[in-house]
Amino acid sequence: MGDKGRFQLADGGTLFLDEVAEIPLELQSKLLRVLQEGEFERVGEDRTRQVSVRVLAATNRNLEQEVETGRFRRDLYFRLSVFPLMVPPLRDRLEDILILATSFLEQTAKRMHSSTPILTQENLQELTRYSWPGNVRELQNVIERAVILARGGPLHFGLREVANSEAVDPAHRAGVSTRKQRLEFERRSIVEALEKSCGKIYGPDGAAELLGMRPTTLSSKIAALGIKRN
Repeated sequence: MGDKGRFQLADGGTLFLDEVAEIPLELQSKLLRVLQEGEFERVGEDRTRQVSVRVLAATNRNLEQEVETGRFRRDLYFRLSVFPLMVPPLRDRLEDILILATSFLEQTAKRMHSSTPILTQENLQELTRYSWPGNVRELQNVIERAVILARGGPLHFGLREVANSEAVDPAHRAGVSTRKQRLEFERRSIVEALEKSCGKIYGPDGAAELLGMRPTTLSSKIAALGIKRN
């Protein structure tokens, strides 16, 4: 008996299909059958198997255009678009960059068995001025490369030289007031927590504990927001 396939392993749970637009046309009909009927046959078997799977699909392409050009089945498109969610590109949600960059820094440092580098205010300004044509994956790659090259020293991303010509200063982006409001709220919350903890970040009753976040994450936010500690 061969190894179980993805749908069989996900039976009773959720299956995430990334870059669904890249699925070849000859396989799209098989995917449609599983989604529509909950049935499939494993390769080399005559037996029809039943599965109950919740499917989440993602793509960076316009599936409606893919349907019109004949590269994606119309019936499969309608089956997948029961509850569509549009995620704006990273360049349109700059408030997420600090959170994502901090998380990627911690992940990379953990893999390399090293301390987490500090994300400075200058680093954050460089990251938010870039247009991120590769979205979150590009940000993750840039962070990982910077950690490797830093060798325990300061982070350098080199994005000024490779920034997309469409990059716009964050102060002129649409919706910047909302971003500023969020950052100001976050800043005030951190300042209040530091005051209550008398500047203490780590340990019991420290600012990180009061805010419900990791001390390393809080340290990065303090540096990125230019908060002065007493």
